[in-house]
Amino acid sequence: MYQWRKFEFFEEKLAGRCTIPEEVREKKIECCSSGRGKVVIGCDDGSVNLLDRGLKFSYGFQAHSSTVSFLQQLKQRNFLVTVGEDVQVAPQHTAMCLKVFDLDKIEPEGSSATSPECIGILRIFTNQFPEAKITSFLVLEEAPPILLIAVGLDNGCIYCIKGDIARERINRFKLQVDISDKNQSSITGLGFRVDGQALQLFAVTPDSVSLFSLQSQPPKGQTLDHIGCGVNGVTMSDRSELIIGRPEAVYFYEVDGRGPCWAFEGEKKLVGWFRGYLLCVIADQRNGKNTFNIYDLKNRLIAHSLVVKDVSHMLCEWGSIILIMDDQSALCIGEKDMESKLDMLFKKNLYTIAINLVQSQQADAAATAEVLRKYGDHLYSKQDYDEAMAQYIHTIGHLEPSYVIQKFLDAQRIYNLTNYLENLHEKGLASKDHTTLLLNCYTKLKDVEKLNVFIKNEDGAGEHKFDVETAIRVCRAANYHEHAMYVARRERKHEWYLKILLEDLGRYDEALQYIASLEPSQAGVTIKEYGKILIAHKPRETIDILMNLCTEDGESLKERASNGTYLSMLPSPVDFLNIFIHHPQSLMEFLEKYTNKVKDSPAQVEINNTLLELYLSNDLNFPSMSQISNGRNISLVERSGATMMSAESNTKVSSESTDHMKDKDRLERQEKGLRLLKSAWPSELENPLYDVDLVIILCEMNAFREGLMYLYEKMKLYKEVIACYMQTHDHEGLIACCKRLGDSGKGGDPSLWADLLKYFGELGEDCSKEVKEVLTYIERDDILPPIIVIQTLSRNPCLTLSVIKDYIARKLEQESKMIEEDRRAIEKYQEDTLAMRKEIEDLRTNARIFQLSKCTACTFTLDLPAVHFMCMHSFHQRCLGDNEKECPECAPEYRKVIEMKRSLEQNKDQDQFFQQVKSSKDGFSVIAQYFGKGIISKTSNGTMNVTNPENPSSTNGF
Repeated sequence: MYQWRKFEFFEEKLAGRCTIPEEVREKKIECCSSGRGKVVIGCDDGSVNLLDRGLKFSYGFQAHSSTVSFLQQLKQRNFLVTVGEDVQVAPQHTAMCLKVFDLDKIEPEGSSATSPECIGILRIFTNQFPEAKITSFLVLEEAPPILLIAVGLDNGCIYCIKGDIARERINRFKLQVDISDKNQSSITGLGFRVDGQALQLFAVTPDSVSLFSLQSQPPKGQTLDHIGCGVNGVTMSDRSELIIGRPEAVYFYEVDGRGPCWAFEGEKKLVGWFRGYLLCVIADQRNGKNTFNIYDLKNRLIAHSLVVKDVSHMLCEWGSIILIMDDQSALCIGEKDMESKLDMLFKKNLYTIAINLVQSQQADAAATAEVLRKYGDHLYSKQDYDEAMAQYIHTIGHLEPSYVIQKFLDAQRIYNLTNYLENLHEKGLASKDHTTLLLNCYTKLKDVEKLNVFIKNEDGAGEHKFDVETAIRVCRAANYHEHAMYVARRERKHEWYLKILLEDLGRYDEALQYIASLEPSQAGVTIKEYGKILIAHKPRETIDILMNLCTEDGESLKERASNGTYLSMLPSPVDFLNIFIHHPQSLMEFLEKYTNKVKDSPAQVEINNTLLELYLSNDLNFPSMSQISNGRNISLVERSGATMMSAESNTKVSSESTDHMKDKDRLERQEKGLRLLKSAWPSELENPLYDVDLVIILCEMNAFREGLMYLYEKMKLYKEVIACYMQTHDHEGLIACCKRLGDSGKGGDPSLWADLLKYFGELGEDCSKEVKEVLTYIERDDILPPIIVIQTLSRNPCLTLSVIKDYIARKLEQESKMIEEDRRAIEKYQEDTLAMRKEIEDLRTNARIFQLSKCTACTFTLDLPAVHFMCMHSFHQRCLGDNEKECPECAPEYRKVIEMKRSLEQNKDQDQFFQQVKSSKDGFSVIAQYFGKGIISKTSNGTMNVTNPENPSSTNGF
């Protein structure tokens, strides 16, 4: 024990020594208790005095008529339990009684005396519990208002009183300690232990320690030890351990017997417990002085030591230790703050003790880490790097890692730094930079074994204790590709895994196998990212994976092919077009395979557009062929003995062969394109499964005449179709096209023959045979007037009159017949006109005699009143009703004519009139027809106008 260090972790409070107030100093103090911010003192005159903080007198009251032997202030309620002598009320009653005071209730109100209300009085001794000297007293608050009171006697008995004393609902029972020596049977100390539902009572005599289990009935007792102690040598620790002090040592007891003991020499006059510290007042037999020691048992040090007078009572209240001396002086001792204690230890470089101190007093982790940091700094300054790092590791989570890292980087202690970084990752507190630094340490040390443990982590612990992408990046930069790939695959970082395989290792087959093993959605993402590299090196295998993604090969495709929703969930080939940017040949193969398998893709239009662009392109590249040709050239150049002429000749032959193959392939692609144009625009569809405008542009850019003419014909743009033939001067095809597209009976456009005639008229070469054939169809359908035909063909100086002689003759003969017919019709119309004019004149100038004798309506004899019409119909006036202004017989026919005229006026507007004049081969006949219908009128200024149906009075000139 003499080896224990002494420190001044405590100091005197309240300005050092203080005294008991005068109100109490004149009396003899018999007992003391503390709690709830008060110190309670029982005196020999039966009074109880309460002291506030600083031992200032608060108030006092008379609790008993004589000595107050024991008292205890309760913790849960502001109650005070006292044991003292009172006046005997009867000879059979003893003077010793127990009282319970409620300190919150002061009575009587308004009086000068301050006395708390006594809520219960109980005689301790009865006939069943004979009187003896009380040597110890203890109260346990089980569950308010239930109290358990234990009274120890000098005969080895313990009287227990349990219940609500205020309501006198109590239960008494007795416990007996095993007595080996009657002179040593006094109960010197008691202690309650509550462990869950278990309630136990320690009892100490001068020569034994016993334990009673109170939860069993009757209570069971057992002897724990055959040594004991005197009065004031018993206390309880905060872990419910019984502590007894003997001259040779201090003993600790658990429920199963004696525990540790501490050999402190000297008579233990008082033993106490305060916040984990053991308090002892020890009498030194050598010098007769008393020493008050405060022991820190965990750290094996004496926290405070002080020579004191004779101490009568020891209390703990207000965070201080209060010692009351026999001379009624008092001493308050308080614990210093942690910072002061640590400063004291740091000055002496006692870092180990400081660490143990903060850990034993359950200081916060930040404070502990600060102590460890200072200890580490101390060791680092002594160049004890290994031990310093051991301390720094304990600060992880509280000390900034850069503080430690910087120190060991400067000291070039890479092994210690590696150890720190490993622990930092183990606790999951490492950042990306820490991961980078640790991996760099491993690679610099070339410690593959540790790198394997850190990366592969075979035991599965700490799976996510480092930043994954940082680990991959660092391992990859250090050429530890396998480790980087392991992490990427384990953490499902597919992009990184494939980046290493493709860009660093060039293991394309393995990359393809890995992509094939992924989920379809993830596989699609990776293909989009790295498809360009894969297509460049493994085109066929990459296309196979794309086909699996976009079509899902197998029975499931057959089962679900009819389900359009399912197809729409699959990736579209259009999503992968960008990976073929430098490999159009592979793109064409992929799209062909897809369209052969999937006929109703949601992206069919985009796919067809792309395929047509590939088919119709003139300059599609073929990497494989260019490589072959280059290989041939190289082999030819490298041949020994070959002359420059032979090399040039072989190069020329190879170039011609390559051009021939390109032309052949271009024709094959154009044939495919034409087949796709036709198959993607079936007759039942109004619009094709491709973008017509785009395809027309492609056909024009690549001079694909067949596709262009097919599209124009499908779009009924017949003039554009024959324009294509005209550009190539394909006269035979031009005439054949007009025969097919110019037949009005089959929905064709007869005006094509007029365009064809115009073309031959402006051709500037002899095309008599073609013109004669064209004139046949113009004459058959009467498409152009002869004058127009003559004017058109007159522009071609290579054509003679013999080409149109027969045509003109036939037309003249035909015109002569028509003139003769028109002459006869004119004569007939003139005769009819003269007759009508004569009739009109007759109606105007001569009287009309009506000789009808019967009514035209009712056929009865005509009588007056009667109405006669100029149309020679007569009616009874009664048969006409209200309408006497028109003939009922002639009115319907007249109205019919009027309605017809009005209908013509409403349906024929100016736009239609001009359109007919423009499109008709004989515009004069159209004008004449409008004159005949009366739609065109003559205005006052002599111009011809078409009547507007909306406003008949308004006219527009033309």
